Amino acid sequence: MSGYKKILLLLDLSDGSEQVAGAGQRIAGYSDAEILALHVVEFVPVDPMGESLMPSAQIEEDLIKRAKERLADLTQRLGLERTSCKVAAGNTKTEILRAAQEAKADLIVLGSRERHGLAILVNFTEDTILHAAHCDVLAVRLK
Repeated sequence: MSGYKKILLLLDLSDGSEQVAGAGQRIAGYSDAEILALHVVEFVPVDPMGESLMPSAQIEEDLIKRAKERLADLTQRLGLERTSCKVAAGNTKTEILRAAQEAKADLIVLGSRERHGLAILVNFTEDTILHAAHCDVLAVRLK
């Protein structure tokens, strides 16, 4: 395996994030790579009654703030060294690919869940990233 220099670690802040982070941390340790931990907030305002009680921009800002706090807590708790954190807002797939390009990542590490039934037909994030990324992609099978 060639030595990776920059690893983009995708963390959705679910229970599987620790497993994904562990895989990224091990690979970074082998190749002395830097890690960029990324979480994407994909906020779609739902306005069923046609009126919003709270401005959408404020809700999105709150979501981003909370995500930054949770991401920082997770990376600190897991002892991820040489890790910078980034929270992006927008379409998950687009923001992941953008962050990988901007960071000049040579490896993307993400979680992959087993799918059954109709879910097999849906284009999940890991499928899009696998085919569209400019670099290697490691999909960690989540338990």
